[in-house]
Amino acid sequence: MLPLLFLFVLCLIIPLLMFFHKHRTIKHYPPGPKGLPIIGNLHQLDISNLYLQFSQFSKIYGPLFSLQLGLRPAIVVCSAEIAKEVLKNNDHVFSNRPKLYGQQKLSYNGSEIVFSPYSDIWREIRKISVVHLFSSKRVSYYSSIRKFEVKKMIKRISGHVDSSSVTNLSELLISLSSTIICRIAFGRSYEDEGTERSRFHGMLHEFQALLAEIFVSDYIPFMSWIDKLRGLHGRLDRNFKEFDEFYQEIIDEHLDPNREQITDEEVIVDILLQLKKKRSFSFDITFDHIKGVLMNMLVAATDTTSATSVWAMTALIKNPRVMRKVQEEIRNLGGKKDFLDEDDIQNSLYLKAVIKETLRLYLPAPLLVPRESRETCIINGYNIPAQTILYVNVWAIQRDPNTWKNPEEFYPERFIESSINFIGHDFELIPFGAGRRICPGMSMAVASLELILANLLYSFDWKLPQGLEKEDIDTEMLPGITQHKKNPLYLVPNIPI
Repeated sequence: MLPLLFLFVLCLIIPLLMFFHKHRTIKHYPPGPKGLPIIGNLHQLDISNLYLQFSQFSKIYGPLFSLQLGLRPAIVVCSAEIAKEVLKNNDHVFSNRPKLYGQQKLSYNGSEIVFSPYSDIWREIRKISVVHLFSSKRVSYYSSIRKFEVKKMIKRISGHVDSSSVTNLSELLISLSSTIICRIAFGRSYEDEGTERSRFHGMLHEFQALLAEIFVSDYIPFMSWIDKLRGLHGRLDRNFKEFDEFYQEIIDEHLDPNREQITDEEVIVDILLQLKKKRSFSFDITFDHIKGVLMNMLVAATDTTSATSVWAMTALIKNPRVMRKVQEEIRNLGGKKDFLDEDDIQNSLYLKAVIKETLRLYLPAPLLVPRESRETCIINGYNIPAQTILYVNVWAIQRDPNTWKNPEEFYPERFIESSINFIGHDFELIPFGAGRRICPGMSMAVASLELILANLLYSFDWKLPQGLEKEDIDTEMLPGITQHKKNPLYLVPNIPI
């Protein structure tokens, strides 16, 4: 038995030694922190603040450095110049996604937009999203939903004014964002259904936590047993089953010819079901594709919009000068109206600058969703092998003192008289990404952000609860792919005189 055991261990060790020798001997490979055999740098990473760790590493190893994640090589980009080289000049090379177990499971093996590998099917699904789901015409079509739900929130806050209550703005904005997305995607809301609401938000919270987990099997396949011991597989299976049943209920409801029509609006699930029926694409749209796209909307749109809204109000309450200036602008635009429509705020230059500055300083996703190289390439003079994972540290890029003057200061004026925008052309500001993998729902998210913030600032004067100063408002973040404010934002609303 001993010779057999020795032979078995040797069969494991020799390929690993060859693998690490190969990567150590790549000429002109980016520098990076030294790791341990087999696990590489995995033991050094803290998933709760990877963007901060990467920023610290970049100060030591430069704006492009390497990591060894188990058996998988990775690089991290921390400057706008190299981000442009990667996401524009070599976008075709880095257009793939690494196959990570949790993401693949929850996305129906990449049957959607965000986590799908680069392929003809992905290009078709993206085209469907851009043309049929997130076009400017479609974004305008859903303006009535956004208006209705924001109005309802404003009315609710008015009740807090009447009762002199403190408003948990974080809770309100998370609820509002999920309601808007659920109505646009599913044609219904889960905010007024008691137990169903609690179940829905519990599922969503667990989903987001699982996306942020590191599965050892992704980087050291023969140690996958560790994930099972940690209970990750069980959690993943339960959450996937819960959401799969949830999506199926929605689909069945919209396929039922006798269902009671709640609204006249044509929602996302209806559009996808119609496209499935038409069979006018190079592949057959399956229910897994539909569920995957619904997942993208539910998780990406809900999380990022609510987080950005909270960060914007946090920044404004900590910067009274900016608060006064943006309120003066939008109140001059609104005149004596009770509510600002989306048309009213199209010319609100300072409000748009506030949103840009929020997305620069408090972007909801400090790391872009990882990409993977499809072939060998050269980046910044370094040789990058195929199947290398790419992380773009947008948090570091958008706080880079070499690009931004006083980068830690919340100063929207930096965008007045500036052509810099977040649509993927200016690599010093890429909160939605850039290139082929840029977020297709960007215009939908911005439309909601503008309407929410404009009416919060138009309808109320905001102050801190008694006993608190602006310095007491923290900017700590919760761990996760999307960075939410750690402690809820409590403010006191007043009707402006």
